[in-house]
Amino acid sequence: MPVPHPAPLSGASYSAVELSPAGDVVLMLDQRRLPHEELYVELRDAAAVAEAIRAMVVRGAPAIGIAAAYGLAVEARRGGDLNAAGALLARARPTAVNLKWAVDRMLSFVPASPEELAEHARTLHREDVAACRAMGRIGAALLPERGTVLTHCNAGALATGGYGTALGVIRAARELGKDIRVLSCETRPYLQGARLTCWELDRDGVPVELITDGMAAHFFGRGEIDAVIVGADRVALNGDVANKIGTYGHACVARMHERPFYVAAPRSTLDPNTPTGAAIVIEERSSDEVVRIGEQVIAPANVRARHPGFDVTPARLVSRLITELGDVPGERARDLM
Repeated sequence: MPVPHPAPLSGASYSAVELSPAGDVVLMLDQRRLPHEELYVELRDAAAVAEAIRAMVVRGAPAIGIAAAYGLAVEARRGGDLNAAGALLARARPTAVNLKWAVDRMLSFVPASPEELAEHARTLHREDVAACRAMGRIGAALLPERGTVLTHCNAGALATGGYGTALGVIRAARELGKDIRVLSCETRPYLQGARLTCWELDRDGVPVELITDGMAAHFFGRGEIDAVIVGADRVALNGDVANKIGTYGHACVARMHERPFYVAAPRSTLDPNTPTGAAIVIEERSSDEVVRIGEQVIAPANVRARHPGFDVTPARLVSRLITELGDVPGERARDLM
């Protein structure tokens, strides 16, 4: 019998992750199959959710935190060891602070009934959507009435509980009537920009054009980019920002061309326990993800590839850090922690 799918808590027509009405199945949109196939997978224990996070069925710092919360909810339903499940989930991906934050928050409610834990997880999800909408309103005021915004990776509804962080700012600006167009970097090697950001924006009717990562400096030089806005996986106490690999380069070029570089992230992504970006663990992913595009091998068989999943942008390059609590220059990030 198929599992009933709940209406997405964000109110959108799609969602990165939801919990079944009975609280016993995590329903996750397999983002590896986008943009060609919209397929939801059903996960029934914390181990399956942890593997889905590791394998990037779901990705994006807020979304994997929500997925972990739901993973603990289904584990409680099946009577599993929640402390062991929490440790397993927290290890799934090391860079995004939201993952451990969500696990710690859920474990703080133990002992609670499975029904209560499920509702706590749904509350965390609703709070993330509300945070995205709040930072969208705050960030929209920073964007011009008319212009082109560069974004990198995917920081939209698919990376969050819904609406998005960086894409939430763009959505909010469009809702205010601002004529904002988007240049989306493809985001090698996993192509989140091409596969996910373009899918979201095209589906929502936002004008978007796809460029390769190496084209951004060219369009800055031609004066075609008015601002950059990205999400984040962790913000250190001093304001250094870890985000998808390639972000740091865009920040440097934006500074060179005197264009604002904005970072949008919920409060749960700000980590007062990490003093600077140098202390952020950068996930090293498989060489295979670089030397292949889909099933096609693009490098000689004996050549290995380096694949840091993230880089760190120094706080001094962040024009404004936008959260649901307000916005500050990157170097004043601690004011929001």
